Amino acid sequence: MPNELPASIREAGDLLRAGRLTSLDLVEACLARIERFDARVRAWVMVDADGARAQARRLDDELHKGGPRHPLHGIPIGIKDIIDVEGWPTLAGSRLRAGHVARQDAPIVRRLRAAGAVILGKTVTTEFASFDPPPTRNPWNLERTPAGSSSGSAAAVALGMCMAAVGSQTGGSITRPAGYCGVAGCKPTYGLVSLSGIVSLAYHMDHPGPIAPRVSDLAIMLASMAGYEPLDPFSVDVPVPDYAAGLERAAPPRLGLMTGFFRDAASDEVRAVVAASIERLRAAGATVEEMPPPASFADVIVNHRRIMGIEAAEYHRANFPARRSEYGPQLASLLDEALATSVLDYAAALKHKEQFTRDLEALAGRYDALVTPATTTTAPTPETTGDPRFNAPFSYANCPTVCFPCGVARDGLPVGLQLIGRHWGEGPLLAVSAWCERAIGFAARPPLVAECDT
Repeated sequence: MPNELPASIREAGDLLRAGRLTSLDLVEACLARIERFDARVRAWVMVDADGARAQARRLDDELHKGGPRHPLHGIPIGIKDIIDVEGWPTLAGSRLRAGHVARQDAPIVRRLRAAGAVILGKTVTTEFASFDPPPTRNPWNLERTPAGSSSGSAAAVALGMCMAAVGSQTGGSITRPAGYCGVAGCKPTYGLVSLSGIVSLAYHMDHPGPIAPRVSDLAIMLASMAGYEPLDPFSVDVPVPDYAAGLERAAPPRLGLMTGFFRDAASDEVRAVVAASIERLRAAGATVEEMPPPASFADVIVNHRRIMGIEAAEYHRANFPARRSEYGPQLASLLDEALATSVLDYAAALKHKEQFTRDLEALAGRYDALVTPATTTTAPTPETTGDPRFNAPFSYANCPTVCFPCGVARDGLPVGLQLIGRHWGEGPLLAVSAWCERAIGFAARPPLVAECDT
């Protein structure tokens, strides 16, 4: 099956357990797509083809002898190149890290391996997961961006180069690439997934999370990625349920559609696709109430950037400004701003962050989920990574979000819907998202994928 892939991780798992498919089959299918597409799309920093085949053979043998470890058993995935994989470089998109080799797996990678995932390779990130555009192109239109900073992860998933990938979000770097590339993404509650072994952008707002074709795949990935790490000072010891077990929600949800900025700043095309999706949800039985964001929302964007800049500057203090010429212009600009920011302004921003977090949590508690468009526009041209303002507020508030595609705009590019839940409410949020995904019924694929059928 060199050109075909099952539609979801769950479907692949069923075929593996039934003996109709092997992990090696899946790996070869992904490698064939990487060979076919990556020279044009540039989603991968490195691919360990021989290592992936060896992993797959070992996992196939385990499956034959004793059954699967987990729903991820034998599934090929990609890892964003800010995350350590033992023996591989973690370059974080920067020449400043040339020669780096990870001494051990980050906890998130260790957990994925324990679940039986096949690690194919490293996916492209923007420089230090920040704003300077990546070389990666959007699978729906090679003249458009896949966004940043989980650009390679989203593009690889959209083209079936892997069945899921790990991304991260400090502003909008899971939701925006997922939205632009027509796939699903989950930014979990801060502290649910360990930050150890991951290059930091802003330690109060960094969120590792999964990118995958469907919401059900996100649930399977997140259940393996999440878990308390005692040596990680930002990790939180909370139960990690089987998120996939609770996805078959029957009752229509009650949704809070956030208006105001989230309507005004959206392009006409995005508004039209989202409005049509909301009508489909209503027709399926969902209750949708319009409401504005909390009053404290007004100061979110400026304070989010202030915190991100200060914490990035602290991380880069050994190299910036001494090696300024080796930084991209947008990251350098952020660090310059940060070095001119007073400690009092940083303290005030942290105080506002706590206030907005409480306000948003109270609002989210009135609904099964809050809803916004995932992005302000469809994917723009590649000199930018796009506008993160629809996503940054929820990274700032550290609450969980799920994004999935809801339609295709007139320009032929996908549009995503973003659902926001309460802290530690990943299970209910994923269930509501899966209900909405089924009701909307998005089935379009990037035009490049049609090449695999020829």
